[in-house]
Amino acid sequence: MRATSPISSSTRLETPLPGAEPSLVAPAPIEHLLRSVGHTPLVELVFADDLPAGVRLFAKLESCNPGASIKDRPVLRMLSRAHAAGRFKGGRRLLDSSSGNAGIAYAQFGAAFGIGVTLVVPGNASRERLERIRAHGAELVLTDPIEGYDHAVMTSRRLAQDHPERYWYSDQYSNDDNWRAHYETTGHEILEQTQQATGGLPDAFIAGVGTGGTLTGVGRRLRKHAPDVHITAIVPEIFPGIEGLKPLGHPGDFVPEILAEELIDHRIEITIDQAVAMCQRLARRGLFVGPSSGAYVHAALEVASSGRYKTLVTVLSDSGERYGSTGMWETSLDS
Repeated sequence: MRATSPISSSTRLETPLPGAEPSLVAPAPIEHLLRSVGHTPLVELVFADDLPAGVRLFAKLESCNPGASIKDRPVLRMLSRAHAAGRFKGGRRLLDSSSGNAGIAYAQFGAAFGIGVTLVVPGNASRERLERIRAHGAELVLTDPIEGYDHAVMTSRRLAQDHPERYWYSDQYSNDDNWRAHYETTGHEILEQTQQATGGLPDAFIAGVGTGGTLTGVGRRLRKHAPDVHITAIVPEIFPGIEGLKPLGHPGDFVPEILAEELIDHRIEITIDQAVAMCQRLARRGLFVGPSSGAYVHAALEVASSGRYKTLVTVLSDSGERYGSTGMWETSLDS
């Protein structure tokens, strides 16, 4: 994170926000919050019994963002660009659907910018996520979890259509600023940090699809510099699923508009039990992460087992602290 010179509360930034256009600025009092987004560590995951000789696995530790998840990156870009474009004039509120992490990012940055936020969230989102969203003063519309996450998306779209004067609909599933944030920040950081750690570029990237922003943005950036990079997508089971990930490939599945499916070389199916077991293994190694991160690492070890790829990279999307109420930490491994 670059150092900044002292500024008064009446001045405005003249340098861009992370992942934003150079012309975008933010009120000076919230500069340091916004500039704390991104530049997360790339940590090496050492699994001596699971990685072939000469194979190294790295992961971006995204819980280091102020909202403790990777969603801070795209949300900051989407919200700051909308703010600069005057989308919230006249008291219009930001509206979107979220399973939780993007909702936290919308709520915290909305509070920082002084923008009202309304979020449509499935009622089975973890208690910790809902509490964090409420703490920032955002309005919650909870949908029936039995209807699935796609129902929350449809509900937000209906609200946007019925009340265009009240809401600016961010729509993270079709907003190109979502994947562009990852192209300009996450993907750039992975290339730079991997080169520093290994002297080369990644030859495999493993991620899942929630909105499609991470896989699309990072995938496009990696392919620009490493055209042969292998990209694996995680496919969770339909039920109970893995929070934040979509089970693509089944009839009737909602496919995010921004997802560039042509980037995907391979798909690996992961169960929630596999994801949680890996979270528990990582916790015993000092990394406390959520179930999507466990799914990614489980799949990454499967990809690594072939020995075809020497440098693999994935992301640890969020912190395990927001899943205590789900019961995933009530049992633990013996090793």
